[in-house]
Amino acid sequence: MVRLHGDTVTPHQRHPGRIGPARGRDPRAAGGRRDSILPRPGAPRPVYRSAGYHPHMSGTVGLVLVSHSPDLAAGLRDLLRQVAGDAVAVTVAGGDDDGGLGTSYELIRDAIAEAGSGEGVVVLPDLGSSVLTAKALLEQHPDPKVRLVDAPFVEGAVAAAVIASTGADLDTVVDAAEEAWHARKL
Repeated sequence: MVRLHGDTVTPHQRHPGRIGPARGRDPRAAGGRRDSILPRPGAPRPVYRSAGYHPHMSGTVGLVLVSHSPDLAAGLRDLLRQVAGDAVAVTVAGGDDDGGLGTSYELIRDAIAEAGSGEGVVVLPDLGSSVLTAKALLEQHPDPKVRLVDAPFVEGAVAAAVIASTGADLDTVVDAAEEAWHARKL
């Protein structure tokens, strides 16, 4: 059981659109379609899986790490905490809904909502279906404050986190991540 918005729910209830025993209706269906994935001002905040961060208080651009591997995403988040500190909200969408290798639309959607501080969110996928899933999500829910970035996963995330920790705007953080393509190691 998990506490979510003051209610106790089972893991299946955390993702209402997911097919499973506790399948429910999407809460947005009653109120019409929302264009943004980010929470509405004043809306209840989700439970944070990114311990140590409270992204809605940070005022910096948030980062979402999308990987096929939960361990890879969590390890990169740990690295970013060391180089950027607690000033930057870094959330992960690693693996499928059951914690295995894969990609999850719902985990990406939730991670974007968690990382949203009002300043914007940079989404950094690793490869393949994580790119396609994130792209499909953002095409269905366009938001100018959420940007999918074509950058090397580790180097782009480090560059974005360091620049975001300075309070830079969304365009500057995106540029920093994309410039990581040019970083030479040798």
